[in-house]
Amino acid sequence: MEDRPDTVFRPESYAELFSQWEKSPDAEILAGGTEIMRRLGGRRAAPLPRSLIVLDGIEEMRRISRSESYLEIGAAATLSRIIELGKHAPGALLRCLRGIACPQLRGMASLGGNVFSGLDASAALVALDAQYELRRAQSARWIAAARFAPAPGELICRIRVPLDAWDFSEFRKFPGRSDSGGIAVFLAKAQKNTLTDVRVICKDALETMRDKDAQDMLIGKRLPLARKTASAFAAHWKERLRSAEGADDVLTGEFAAFIEATAQSLAE
Repeated sequence: MEDRPDTVFRPESYAELFSQWEKSPDAEILAGGTEIMRRLGGRRAAPLPRSLIVLDGIEEMRRISRSESYLEIGAAATLSRIIELGKHAPGALLRCLRGIACPQLRGMASLGGNVFSGLDASAALVALDAQYELRRAQSARWIAAARFAPAPGELICRIRVPLDAWDFSEFRKFPGRSDSGGIAVFLAKAQKNTLTDVRVICKDALETMRDKDAQDMLIGKRLPLARKTASAFAAHWKERLRSAEGADDVLTGEFAAFIEATAQSLAE
């Protein structure tokens, strides 16, 4: 194969990683390598980068730990390893990861790479109010998944996911005109038959949509919901989806149908 990287670096610490990245700023960061494989999948394949920095030698970036409140996942941990956690991981995240590609690719793909590419897991992590640790050579910071916007030279190193108990959790993936299609997540929790939190995320290729006004329409309502309330919630979201810039009519319809069916299921 003529098109090979000239150099491949495998750092064993953050210090080595950022030192090498500073020397080779055009190097591509690689964890599972599935994003490069996706780019090379077409007939007009993009050339491989001339330099690669491979992350699997940094043990901290592959580590998964759990406390009473959070699940912390190293950005280089594979999707398969997270799926193997079973009930120890949030259900919405597990359903999302199980629907990604095939077992072979899930065994290669990293959670950090999926998030950095704006793929499926990012929608579930926004819904779960996850946080990302972003590092650079001389600093580190945590940022909410909903506000993820890395600066040049920053790298996702850890993902922290709250372990809230959700009474109702739905995840759905829809095909679309873009490569990523659309993702919808619906979470709800209740106490004494009263909704205390509701989160709905709809993600397409252009935007990750969340409507707190719509969520407030359901918080504090008794279960089962009045059908009129469920219908008003679905109608509000339908207008929100239609107003999105560059909305795909087919995908918008599928999002709206998912939200309406899910809201009505809380009224049964």
